[in-house]
Amino acid sequence: MKFSAIAFLFTATSVAAFSPASTASRTSALFSTAEVETKTNAPVFDEVCETTGVTLTRFMAEVAMLNPELSELTTLFGAIDTACKAITNLVKRSQLPSSETLGLEGEVNIQGEDQKKLDVITNDLLKRALRFSGKIGVLASEEEDEPVDIASGSEGKASELIVEETDKYVVVFDPLDGSSNVDAGIPTGTIIGIYDHDENCLVDGEESTDATESCLSNTLQPGTNLVAAAYCLYSSSTFFVLTLGNGVYGFTLDDQIGEFVLSHPNIKIPEDSSIISFNEANVERWDAPMKETLYKWREGTGASGKRYSSRYIGSMVGDVHRTLLYGGVFGYPGDTKNLKGKLRLLYEGAPMSFIMEQAGGLSTTGTKRVMEIVPEVVHQRVPIVMGSKNCVQEVIDAYAAAN
Repeated sequence: MKFSAIAFLFTATSVAAFSPASTASRTSALFSTAEVETKTNAPVFDEVCETTGVTLTRFMAEVAMLNPELSELTTLFGAIDTACKAITNLVKRSQLPSSETLGLEGEVNIQGEDQKKLDVITNDLLKRALRFSGKIGVLASEEEDEPVDIASGSEGKASELIVEETDKYVVVFDPLDGSSNVDAGIPTGTIIGIYDHDENCLVDGEESTDATESCLSNTLQPGTNLVAAAYCLYSSSTFFVLTLGNGVYGFTLDDQIGEFVLSHPNIKIPEDSSIISFNEANVERWDAPMKETLYKWREGTGASGKRYSSRYIGSMVGDVHRTLLYGGVFGYPGDTKNLKGKLRLLYEGAPMSFIMEQAGGLSTTGTKRVMEIVPEVVHQRVPIVMGSKNCVQEVIDAYAAAN
């Protein structure tokens, strides 16, 4: 059976791997300093979860012990952990001539983008990892036209939905963010969002019906419904950063022991900074409020009075990771060419906004809190500006003044 080896790998590793927790009320979004609660409850943490050097396995086990209702999430994160380790090895080896993983696959995804070979490989890898966790009700990926039925093993039939009566979670992901840079060895990453699955979504059979279409809407939830979000950054080190709704925790892969260890407990983004991370080649096509705010930052006439410097990788995971640690603003605003921006709400915007807000930052389209937008379609795009609270507030104020 072609999946037997992978099935053994993921089931064996994921069962022992983790114990994540549920999610939470999060720091307020955009327009005020008041807290905006989410529809899920924050998990309980203790001192073990704040101890640098603790492995991700131990961290999650502690969270599960303190929050027994989250035991199923443990297995799911075990699968994600294993998948990220497998992907980082693929990325590291991709530059070797023998790997044959660089270059284009020869197909175009639903967004009209040329798929890299690693896009397809990492997408399949994550699908299989999540399939063998046994905890997925619905799944959506950037590389799929619509959710596909991996639970039944018919992965080649893209028209079939993942619908399982007994599974608890909805998972959305971008398997290899920044893949256009992978041939040059630039940092890339994986983005994952996890929602609760509708317990009333009960479907018999594999054919697409009104009931299965209704279950597909499980993926169309606002970010305020997120149970957890995470990203894995493949760079000089491999980083796994997650939030369960009670702060943001960063782990670094120790290749010697094959484990992620806690290196950045309870990450808090600085409230002020002077770093901007945009594709400034598009600035002339931006909305006037965004354009004027950027000019003020460049000239040192913004609210802080500082001249901002520019740092831009072109990989969302890499740029957001740096922004979390150093402060600043990352964004991809809408413009006259891409009115709704280029970043996808469901598996890029919402999960990364959840992480940013849990670290004390803000995330906005300029006029709306990203976390509160309800997706209309799986691959919906939105303008996004996220980062240090005071910097992003300048953008919000500029749009408010313009209106």
